[in-house]
Amino acid sequence: MRRGRFLVVGFYLLVSLVLFTSCESLKRFMSRDLEDEDYTVGELYEDEYVEEVPYIPTASPAEPEKGGEKKPATPLGIEVVPGDNALLYNAVAAWIGTPYRYGGTTKAGVDCSAFVGHIYKEVYGIQLHRVADDMRKDFTLVSRSELAEGDVVFFTNSKGRVSHVGIYLKDGLFAHSSTSRGVIVSRLDDNYWSKHFYKGGKRG
Repeated sequence: MRRGRFLVVGFYLLVSLVLFTSCESLKRFMSRDLEDEDYTVGELYEDEYVEEVPYIPTASPAEPEKGGEKKPATPLGIEVVPGDNALLYNAVAAWIGTPYRYGGTTKAGVDCSAFVGHIYKEVYGIQLHRVADDMRKDFTLVSRSELAEGDVVFFTNSKGRVSHVGIYLKDGLFAHSSTSRGVIVSRLDDNYWSKHFYKGGKRG
């Protein structure tokens, strides 16, 4: 009888160990590409789904090249002029079209905060917090009228919680990973983004 009891207890211990190990393996699998980031599985605030109205770029008004041929439009449809941070625009352009994926951190799928984190690390060499709401700690918060190229823009969801983030470019345009269209350029004066804009984030 006692031996049977030990066998039952041993069985339950073995099952618990397997489940625990599987859970830990799953966590490691989900966070394997998030090394050196302030991230714990389950801490992300899922973005609110937004049926995005994308910014439609126009051709650059730059002067024609020699021979009469027009210069090609920039990948973002935004004219980059002397004084603009070309590295920022090129880094953003390399992600355009990447699909949105909650918790994603690669070009197979990326969420809003991971996209901003990648750009900041590549362009400015700055490591940001992983979660959109926590990123506020990395910046001095400013109003919309104070936004400048490279600032981060924070948005709240319908519950008033900061859950979406992007990077301000110029002329009222910002880049972000949209839930409906992936990494795109949008306008701050879009009805949804204008209504849900919270603050800008300025480095230093």
